[in-house]
Amino acid sequence: MTVRSRRALVMIACCCASAVLAAEPPALAPFSAATGPQPPAAWRLVLLPPSKNIPASRLEVASLEGERRLRLQADASYGALVHDLPRWTPGPGETLRWRWRLDQPLAGADLRRKEGDDVALKVCVLFDMPLDGLAFGERTALRIARSLSSEPLPAATICYVWDPGLPTGTVLPNVYSQRVRYVVAEGKQAPLGQWRAQQRSLEADFRRLFGTESAAVPPVIAIAVGADADNTGGRSLAWLSDVEIRADGPARPATPPQ
Repeated sequence: MTVRSRRALVMIACCCASAVLAAEPPALAPFSAATGPQPPAAWRLVLLPPSKNIPASRLEVASLEGERRLRLQADASYGALVHDLPRWTPGPGETLRWRWRLDQPLAGADLRRKEGDDVALKVCVLFDMPLDGLAFGERTALRIARSLSSEPLPAATICYVWDPGLPTGTVLPNVYSQRVRYVVAEGKQAPLGQWRAQQRSLEADFRRLFGTESAAVPPVIAIAVGADADNTGGRSLAWLSDVEIRADGPARPATPPQ
């Protein structure tokens, strides 16, 4: 075997190893690992443009019941933490898991109206969906928005929210952009001040919410969490545990939309 042949085999082996690694669910930096109030560096803070003059929500790691958690406080503010990921396509049985708790809901929040489009607690998944399945007007609007934003705006985002004003299982689009779809994971009957566990199949939820626009499930490029009250001017307080992507158990069946 020539030296060139051996090098080619090594390159192929490395590429195959990389492909296997890329297929594994990525790890998210745990909030519980933070020793101070700042979230781990992998989570970057995203705010509204300075021209909006909207203060930042307080997204800090703090102790609660002897554990390190992310505390989310909104006060007529906006803020999100974004964790970028290597391109990874979720498959059957791979789930996004977390625990969360809502202590103070937002008065006046209503995701069906622009003036009420605020959430005290959300966990969002950003998909790198191709634009081919979008209507011409939506493709054009998204391209313009991308040219004006410093963030890589995705064509498909699912946000799991805690909203005491809507029934659990409600699915609805963001009033500002069809590219974001809300899933009310905790709704009217969810008790306040108590930890609740969530386990979501990203593959199943994408097919349910965006399946008419994309035949295949696209890669996930980021996970985001946050709280905002810039439209209602209200106040809220919530907590979030570590967020994990797991592949060791069956997914919870998707709740049908209301």
